[in-house]
Amino acid sequence: MPDSGAPNAEHRDPAPSAGMSLADAVHHVTTTNPLYALTTAEIRGQSFRVFANIPQTMRALLQHGHGLQDDGRAEFLVFRDERMSYDEFCRDVSRMADVLLTRMQLSRGQRIGIAMRNCPEMLVLMMAITAAGGVVTFLNAWWTTEELDYAIGDSGVTTIFADGARVERIAPLVEPRGLEVIGVRDGEAQTPVSYSTLKASAATEAWPNVPLDTDDDMAVMYSSGTTGHPKGVVLTHRGAVTSVYTWLMQPEVAKLVTPPEPDAPAPLRPCCLIVTPLFHVTATHPMFLLGIAAGAKIVLMDKWDADVAVDLIEREQVTRILGVPTQTADLIDAAARKGASLDTVDFLGSGGAKRPAAQVGVLAERFPKAQVATGWGMTETNANGIGHAGPAYVAQPGTAGRLYPPVQDLRFLDADGREVPQGEIGEITVRSASNMRCYLNKPEATAEVLADGWLRTGDLGYIDADGIITIVDRAKNIIIRGGENIACLDVEGAIHRHPDVLEACAFPIPDDRLGEIVGAGVRLRDGVDLTQEALAAFLKGQIAQYKIPARVWFRTTPLPRGATDKLDRRGLRQACLADADTPT
Repeated sequence: MPDSGAPNAEHRDPAPSAGMSLADAVHHVTTTNPLYALTTAEIRGQSFRVFANIPQTMRALLQHGHGLQDDGRAEFLVFRDERMSYDEFCRDVSRMADVLLTRMQLSRGQRIGIAMRNCPEMLVLMMAITAAGGVVTFLNAWWTTEELDYAIGDSGVTTIFADGARVERIAPLVEPRGLEVIGVRDGEAQTPVSYSTLKASAATEAWPNVPLDTDDDMAVMYSSGTTGHPKGVVLTHRGAVTSVYTWLMQPEVAKLVTPPEPDAPAPLRPCCLIVTPLFHVTATHPMFLLGIAAGAKIVLMDKWDADVAVDLIEREQVTRILGVPTQTADLIDAAARKGASLDTVDFLGSGGAKRPAAQVGVLAERFPKAQVATGWGMTETNANGIGHAGPAYVAQPGTAGRLYPPVQDLRFLDADGREVPQGEIGEITVRSASNMRCYLNKPEATAEVLADGWLRTGDLGYIDADGIITIVDRAKNIIIRGGENIACLDVEGAIHRHPDVLEACAFPIPDDRLGEIVGAGVRLRDGVDLTQEALAAFLKGQIAQYKIPARVWFRTTPLPRGATDKLDRRGLRQACLADADTPT
């Protein structure tokens, strides 16, 4: 389907005043509001339910947002002491799109890399690359040179926009990889060509007229898997905008299920505080892109600082925050310390990791005007998935919530791919137009998880009679440290490079602040003495700092193995955590 521009939502029937069932509310919204009208579309040979009238591409989404922002005059983006209107942001996007097409001869489907901390240029480039028909390739700003080298080679990018720290890390790769690195912000003085120079050289501020299709590739985001190297998740325009309008629809449904009080005050203008890295879907999709669709102001942080976040919330009248559980816990402490009410916040969400159940009630008490919420989604689903919010979540804080309607399907499968009955544990498997197209350059890995439009997520859970889903475990060997996915094999591979290590097994260990941190059991060669500090020093530079084990249990005997001779990760973890006196 070609790019059809902005949606038409001129007519809708009045909503009933009494509460409705969830199913009736979804039906009412999809049949009376043209924005959420449903149809079917064939995507890669499979038929899916899709929204009929939403913007079909990232460019169309940004253009549609223009009319929601006081015809572009409204303040749109705040970063430190910098402020941009929607017009100014769109002009920068158009100028950079022109440069990409004319100076760089960007071809449709070509991948362009971005490697930097959160900053306005990152958002401009994300939209400019996709508006010009390119594919934005997000390179994790925490990666080492070695980790960046893998993703650069895997994605085939030859042009990378990078800030100062990333320019330095990529420098050893420029000649062997034949890269053009364009400095951004503090990286501009370090490269022959800078972002500012390129933007100033643009010949036009008109939108590019490159044809786009809704099923064109839009981005590559890297997600840790159970293999040592991360997988490049290929996302399409349709997948991203489908997720955005799925989320945008949920408040409309919620108002029908639980009608607001007649004397409720008029809501503030939506304002999203982005506190997580933009190379993850938690920041790009349900914050930045949803902010565009909702007519929101975007406030951007380049690094997490709870005290700064409190000041921004109060100054900018932030209404929506979505971060990892660690950040919401930090926010409680900082607000109390500073005596701040934060009463503009009406949505306090958690993504990237499961929020500790004990934290939910504390948040609800501390932020009585806010909907405390949790969400489950994946890079592979464009962050679409499951959600829980408000009193229902507070009453069931250990659950993940319900599947977001109306275009997703869900089932739970056993190890043989058979659907399990309601209430029994199975692998969460989802089907929707939000799902990724594939893993880049990995057809076998793609085939393992994606078939007939169904995506096997690797997460285990069950659903009750009310449609509430509980996630109980992960089939994948992943550690989620403060929302950051860490592949156990990635950590183990680095530890095994030490000449005195015979065996290594990484596993998650609980942490009050981060949810999980990295632990490892390590068997050394006979007669060798190695300290945790020495091992950490060895690992520095080989893997990102956050992947280095926070605690190591050294063993003189073989690590436990199961019947198939595979390392017994769970058994080792239990033994290590039970042995508090083991030297580290």
